[in-house]
Amino acid sequence: MTISWFFSDSRYYSALSKYHTDSDFSLPAVEESESDIYMRFMKSHKCYDIVPTSSKLVVFDTTLQVKKAFFALVANGVRAAPLWETKNQSFVGMLTITDFINILHRYYKSPMVQIYELEEHKIETWRELYLQETFKPLVNITPDASLYDAVYSLIKNKIHRLPVIDPVSGNALYILTHKRILKFLQLFVSEMPKPAFMKKNLEELGIGTYHNIAFIHPHTPIIKALNIFVERRVSALPVVDESGKVVDIYSKFDVINLAAEKTYNNLDITVTQALEHRSQYFEGVVKCNKLETLETIVDRIVRAEVHRLVVVNEAHSIVGIISLSDILQALVLSPAGAKRKESEAD
Repeated sequence: MTISWFFSDSRYYSALSKYHTDSDFSLPAVEESESDIYMRFMKSHKCYDIVPTSSKLVVFDTTLQVKKAFFALVANGVRAAPLWETKNQSFVGMLTITDFINILHRYYKSPMVQIYELEEHKIETWRELYLQETFKPLVNITPDASLYDAVYSLIKNKIHRLPVIDPVSGNALYILTHKRILKFLQLFVSEMPKPAFMKKNLEELGIGTYHNIAFIHPHTPIIKALNIFVERRVSALPVVDESGKVVDIYSKFDVINLAAEKTYNNLDITVTQALEHRSQYFEGVVKCNKLETLETIVDRIVRAEVHRLVVVNEAHSIVGIISLSDILQALVLSPAGAKRKESEAD
């Protein structure tokens, strides 16, 4: 695993390490009639089972300038990075695209006024200003914890990234996400008995969000979209045309292009104009309808490697949103009797 460290003086450190596992990926012995097979599977595997022997992990020192940190996210093609505080010799949080959005939302005034806070602040300064009323300790997990615990932690804490930290060395090994966990599960699904609920459709299962869906239009200014991200605490906004048809989607990850293109000082441009600079890795708008089975939905979202599906009707008008969090809740937590999450944030 390649670990890249970014410090305030722009020095770059790189180390190569591997975290091996002796797991044989054995499947739990369960009867075909049991509906909690995926929950048992998650409980029988540890977090280190999912950590690849080769991957990239970017770490930021809290004395690094915010602007340089976001440029580094873009340059390394990652969405978030653990934050290291040298003074206390510990990881203290995560820097994510949500932070970038919050900075723009809080300090943007007009195209004529440069965002001083983004240009000059250090990460530690931003954290002191922004987290003074909402500070929460870093949520992390150990390599020996079960994947079930990881799923539960992600959903309970309403987070999208869970650092795996070795309690002995204190090193960050990997960042677990809903996408990575679901993809791991999907590798073994064909070898397991299929629970009856997998053949039920979304309407029967009630999975997803179908009320008060946040959306925008092609001509919506970027600053308004950012305001909606912050106020509604959603991770993506379907783009709907005048006829009500879903034509695109603007996600939090798209916002990082503002840093890549260095156009964050003009947020009065429209969503359409901003999406002209979208990278070639655009996930696309992947859709589904309420009558499709959960089995079909899981296969589609894993194959497309997206974070959500837009639920549409026959006219391709938006009906709802189903997220990776919704799916993991249904597959793993609900059969285990865990409380259903509230509407998702970050």
